[in-house]
Amino acid sequence: MISLRYHVISIAAVFLALATGVVFGSTALSRPLLSGLSADNSDLTAKVSGLEAERNGLDARLADADSFAATVGPLAVRGVLDQRTVALVSTADSNPADRDAIKTLVASAGGTVTGELRLTDAFADENRADQLKDIVTRLLPAGVQLPMASDPGTLAGGLLGPLLLIDKVSTQPQVSPEETAAALTGLTEGGFVLASPDLRPAQLVVVVTGGAASGDGAGDRAATIARFATQVDRSGVGAVLAGRSGSAAGSGAVGVARADAAATSILSTVDNVDTPAGRIVTILALGEQLVGKAGRYGSAGNAQATAPGLATG
Repeated sequence: MISLRYHVISIAAVFLALATGVVFGSTALSRPLLSGLSADNSDLTAKVSGLEAERNGLDARLADADSFAATVGPLAVRGVLDQRTVALVSTADSNPADRDAIKTLVASAGGTVTGELRLTDAFADENRADQLKDIVTRLLPAGVQLPMASDPGTLAGGLLGPLLLIDKVSTQPQVSPEETAAALTGLTEGGFVLASPDLRPAQLVVVVTGGAASGDGAGDRAATIARFATQVDRSGVGAVLAGRSGSAAGSGAVGVARADAAATSILSTVDNVDTPAGRIVTILALGEQLVGKAGRYGSAGNAQATAPGLATG
């Protein structure tokens, strides 16, 4: 008679046999599988090493190109702005290194920086737009007419343009020193700008900005700066809007300006002011503005050329 103990022993024997088969089977299968994985890993390691070496080589070549551009920059721009004056405007996200480099190159080109106006975060804050527009309309100097547009960037450009640029015909200041001081004081107290004590109107303006804006309201902030720069350009001989890499994107001030045909017809833009080459191009673009020309320069896809007089590949 078959007992319960017999059944238990039989079932245990079956499970033991299955376990033994699984162990031996997996061992036999794992050897070629692990061998294949090891070979794939070696191939991937070799490819990664090759790509890293290629990247390091490209980085070295780029560093050499930047070093060369920085070295020849003063020679490349010599005389471009001879006896010309330039007012420097910078946005809240601009880089101090870019601003300092532009000022140095203006001097190398024979020009003079007449002062700096810094736009704060509040200037392009959509939540402060109504306050900015109110200050602009209240402090408008006599004889200055605001544009018909209602956006804060254009209106602020309508006020600050005549303060920053001399008249392109008479070459005289468009606003009295007292009216200029009153307007700048009001904007400063409102938290929208910071002006250097020596700021005075110039023949040209360069607006230095950062890359692509991010976060809530990024497009609106970029549009405010783009429209501001465009309106400033309309106030005198000309202006250049120069941004860092990424500024030519849809959420960048340069990108917004380039998407507006009316803006690109008068305003020059540069999308790589964070490089020595881009800073040189910014000075050349200022020189081009003196003769009534404008262009879209840099390395982004919506640039028309790398520099004035040079077609893109």
